[in-house]
Amino acid sequence: MNYYEIKFKYASTLEKEVVNDVLAGELGEIGFESFTEDEEGISAYIAEASYDEKVLTEKLAAFPLEGLQFEYTSVFIEGKDWNEEWEKNYFKPIRIGHECIIHASFHEKEPGYAFDIVIDPKMAFGTGNHETTYLMISELLRLDVQSKSFLDMGCGTAVLAILASIKGASPVVAIDIDEWAYENALENIRLNHTSGIEVLLGGAEQLEKLGDFDIVFANINRNILLNDMHLYASHMKKGATLFMSGFYQEDIPAIEEECRRNGLTLLSHTEKNNWVAVKVIKQNIL
Repeated sequence: MNYYEIKFKYASTLEKEVVNDVLAGELGEIGFESFTEDEEGISAYIAEASYDEKVLTEKLAAFPLEGLQFEYTSVFIEGKDWNEEWEKNYFKPIRIGHECIIHASFHEKEPGYAFDIVIDPKMAFGTGNHETTYLMISELLRLDVQSKSFLDMGCGTAVLAILASIKGASPVVAIDIDEWAYENALENIRLNHTSGIEVLLGGAEQLEKLGDFDIVFANINRNILLNDMHLYASHMKKGATLFMSGFYQEDIPAIEEECRRNGLTLLSHTEKNNWVAVKVIKQNIL
C-alpha cells in the first residue's frame, strides 16, 4: 500500500507533549494511522487513498488549541511493509527489567517475562518508548494491586490499565479525552484479553459517575494534573495512592504544593532524562 508521510512543524509556548497528543488525535479523525515525534513536531502517515489535503487544511484551521500555526511538508512513499517499517524504525520491543515486555503483534515472542503486553503500533505515544510511560510502568510493577480498584487517567493506549488488570487489579477503569486514544485503548484491551477494563471517553468530569479508587495513575501533563488533582483526590479512598507523570523535575514544587492543598502527601519520585513520576498518598486521617 502507498502512503504519504506528512511532517508537521509549529512554534508554541504550550508543552510539546500536549500539542503532539492533540494533533495526533485530530489527525486520527481524518484517517492518519501512525505518528512519530521529533524535535520540531510530529510526522504522520496516511494511506494514499485516504489522503485529502483540503480536509487536512480545514482540520488544521479548526485546531482546538489557540495560537498555533502549522507548517507541513508531504512525501509520497511507495508501497512498503509497514509492519516491517515500524519494527525497524519506530516501535522496538520495550523491556523493563526482566519483568515486563511491551511489543507489537508482529514482533517475535520473547519468553521469560512475567508480563507480556501487546500494543497495536498505530501511534508511538503510550507504547513505553517515552520516559514517562516507562517510569509509570516501573512504578506499577512494584505495586501489589491484587483485588484493588485502579484508575488510569489519560490512558492513551491503555498500557497501564492492561498491566494492572493482568496483575489482578479489579475493577479497572481507563479514561481518555481523545476519541482516537479511546478506540485504540479498546483495541489493545482486546489484543491482551483483558476484557474486564471499563474505558470511558472524556476528561476528569467522568469521575463523577464512578466510585472511589485504591490506586490512581495519571500520566498526562503538568497543567492538566494541576487543574484536575482535586478531582482525583475526591475519588481516592483514604490511604489510596496516586502516581503522576508527564512533567519535569523542576515542576515538582508546583505539583507538591497542589498535593498539599488537596490533602495529599508526596512521598517520593523517580526520574529518567529529567522526566519524573511522583508517588502521592491520601492520608487515612483525612
